[in-house]
Amino acid sequence: QVQLVESGGGLVQAGASLRLSCAASGSTFSIDSMGWFRQAPGKEREFVAFITRNSFSTQYADSVKGRFTISRDNAKKMVYLQMNNLKSEDTAVYYCARRGLTPSTRDYEYDTWGQGTQVIVSS
Repeated sequence: QVQLVESGGGLVQAGASLRLSCAASGSTFSIDSMGWFRQAPGKEREFVAFITRNSFSTQYADSVKGRFTISRDNAKKMVYLQMNNLKSEDTAVYYCARRGLTPSTRDYEYDTWGQGTQVIVSS
């Protein structure tokens, strides 16, 4: 059974940086694709980034491209989201999610989710 726990959220000013972390348990982590999603108040959950099991491939939403970086450490079973130059529109609850071998930008294709971590960016 895979479990995911996010951390690292907080309240920051526009232009600041944050690094979100996702700790995973379970024996399949090294072969799982991992994704970050976010949900702002009153909005649907949206894709932010994914990373393949071997880190060979990453993909980002256009809204975060060039500002956010996803990475992973399979030995530590950790996934990270480095967020730079944060904007007020980045305010949301951020979720880490697990999928099987192939990555996806569609949230319904992920089968395990963390509880989320809140990011608030004040302008």
